[in-house]
Amino acid sequence: MLGLLRRRPPPAAPAARPQLPPDLLRKIRHIEITTKRLVDQGVAGDYHSAFKGRGVEFAEVRPYEPGDEIRSIDWNVTARMGHPYVKRFVEERDLSVFFAIDVSGSLGYGSRLILKRELAAEIAGLLSFAAVRNQDRVGAAFLSDRLELFLRPDRRRTHVLRLVREILMRPPGGGTDLEKGLWAVLKTLKQRAVVFLISDFLDSLPAGALKAAAARHDVVVIEIFDPKDHEPPATGPVVLRDAETGRLAVLSGRRWIRAHAELRARERGELHQLLRKLGIDHLEIRSDRPYIGPLVDFFEKRRRRLSR
Repeated sequence: MLGLLRRRPPPAAPAARPQLPPDLLRKIRHIEITTKRLVDQGVAGDYHSAFKGRGVEFAEVRPYEPGDEIRSIDWNVTARMGHPYVKRFVEERDLSVFFAIDVSGSLGYGSRLILKRELAAEIAGLLSFAAVRNQDRVGAAFLSDRLELFLRPDRRRTHVLRLVREILMRPPGGGTDLEKGLWAVLKTLKQRAVVFLISDFLDSLPAGALKAAAARHDVVVIEIFDPKDHEPPATGPVVLRDAETGRLAVLSGRRWIRAHAELRARERGELHQLLRKLGIDHLEIRSDRPYIGPLVDFFEKRRRRLSR
């Protein structure tokens, strides 16, 4: 007797991807358009000259042409051929760029038109698109008082957009422990990389982890600076909310304002002193000023230093 043929159930439909809120989509699209325009206008070239790959490798010898550097002449081949020949080298990049990004509660604040977290996303997006344009791999880790998310290095444009999206969509909150978070990143990064640490560095100085990072990687600290974090308005009683704990406090008097400004100045001084001691590059990005000028100046200073 023939048995009944059993029909296979139809394959389950793939789960629908959650729709992003329209305002978040607009922000991501704005960052993509803005940073792509800046990359096309030359930031990719500035980045390329400021961050070198693993070295150069010999490609060929060719006849000398006017404008070639004298030091590139291959004297052995020149003597053998009877006229000048020069050596040509190509850069061997194979570069990994890694962003360690503070996404704690304090980055959800902004006294100007842009939140510090949005500014961090824009800077990370710009540098990431420049890196991908140069065929470098881009990875990221998101830090608060723990390691929130780890994205392995990749060269795809969609990977960069995910990086930007992850920064923007994380709900504000959580404390800051960059020391713990950066140590977790270092345990995962096995090969040498260019590591950008992006934070406002409020109440968090990862001295031990920065020292370990600088010993193995090319580290760049990007400090997101909002002036109101360091000098609150000198008015009467004000209600302040801690962005990381949610606690409220009513403060009054110029004495507290002065003490707060002195504390922040001391913290920044300790950060800058540590970076100078460790030989770590530092870039300050302010929320109240355009960032492209300081960024290009940073690239140029770094290029000049590396070419010495």
